[in-house]
Amino acid sequence: MNAEFSDFLLPDPLYRGLTKEGFEVPTPVQSQVIPLAMDGVDLMVSAATGSGKTAAFLLPIMQRLLDNKSNASATRALILVPTRELARQIFIQFMRLGSYTRISAGIITGGEAKAQQIASLRKNPEILVATPGRLLDHIKAREVDLSDLEFLVLDEADRMLDMGFADDVLAIIGRCNPQRQSLLFSATLHHRGLAAITSVLLRDPQTLLVDPIREQHPDISHQVLLSDEPEHKERQLLWLLRNEPCDKALVFVNTRERTETLAAGLIREGLRVVALHGEMEQRERNRVMGLFLRGDVSILIATDLAARGLDVVGVGLVINFDAPRSGDDYLHRTGRTGRAGEKGIAITLVDSMEWNRMEGIARYLNLDIVRRGIKGLEARFQGVTRRKPTARALEAARAKARSEARQAAPKPKERERDRKNIGKRRKPSPGNSAEAGTQAGFGPPKKTKPNPPRGTC
Repeated sequence: MNAEFSDFLLPDPLYRGLTKEGFEVPTPVQSQVIPLAMDGVDLMVSAATGSGKTAAFLLPIMQRLLDNKSNASATRALILVPTRELARQIFIQFMRLGSYTRISAGIITGGEAKAQQIASLRKNPEILVATPGRLLDHIKAREVDLSDLEFLVLDEADRMLDMGFADDVLAIIGRCNPQRQSLLFSATLHHRGLAAITSVLLRDPQTLLVDPIREQHPDISHQVLLSDEPEHKERQLLWLLRNEPCDKALVFVNTRERTETLAAGLIREGLRVVALHGEMEQRERNRVMGLFLRGDVSILIATDLAARGLDVVGVGLVINFDAPRSGDDYLHRTGRTGRAGEKGIAITLVDSMEWNRMEGIARYLNLDIVRRGIKGLEARFQGVTRRKPTARALEAARAKARSEARQAAPKPKERERDRKNIGKRRKPSPGNSAEAGTQAGFGPPKKTKPNPPRGTC
């Protein structure tokens, strides 16, 4: 039997917010996380992107803040995230779900004026959403007090480590109230640097694995389009954007320079396109995201900066112009579509230099990828038919060959007389004690000195 939000006994203001936002049935991650979080348990959660984990930690926090009034004059809940875009998405979701509550919240990220953030911090928001670098600056300036903190959430923890925030995160944890409740969310719990964080963050945590990272998303169709040189890819991309039906499309590339050149080329073809990358001013990033969110522009060219925390309704198509660098990057890029039960398509343009990488990603994520083509834009490159075996495959082949060689080796022939006498013991000759000793198994006969001839001294 499926759970319902009424099973969680949430306060009425939160029910009203859920109804207003159209939340009807909890997602699997919400069904598992919310009851435990409401009981005060520390959690370590691995959940796929787009699974509804933001509401999974926001609802228990808001419920506890509403049920347990406090006279504390400092922040009671801190949500740490790796990127400004994710921070803004969480803040917007809080404003929607908590629209009927009087809970206050603030957002602290890089790229914004510090004076405005200081003014916001002086109002002592109960919930603070922040990126590590800028928050640590305010902590060192004694503009943030975390001594009364009741809840600490690390969202996209693996991404924070990949971006080099490990030391900042540890420094922030050290400034927090040690009696807090802590929740950690990560796409994978096997990141090599995660143990250093969890050992100081969590106390006797429960681990939840919801929609494991290597389980294929049921609402996303994965496709591969073989390509040649970059100009060929551009022609294929233009065809896809003009012919694939979707409200919004996301195109991912690996470099900042590619976002700008690709966007300029598509604009020359008459498409309404915007670009997003990490070197842009925050004001420009906000403007670009506003255009895309409102639907004024239907195509966004972005680096992996937008792969995390971008929750936009109506993204029906994700195109990897450049193959992602890892399986995790592929997962988070394609996770921008197929959200909230909607269907999505993920298409990766793969040239000869990217073939092996894409095959590795498909094996890592257990993906069922369909190869497609575009009439008139077929690639000369048609994939690799003879693959170089991996080191593990080579070693397995060698071991198998050695085993087969041992089994096929001829056994030494036995003499007929030896075969008949197996298990029998020869009786020693009465006059030959040395032979008797040898046959009885006591070793070779002892050498004795010959008797000297008679008549000599």
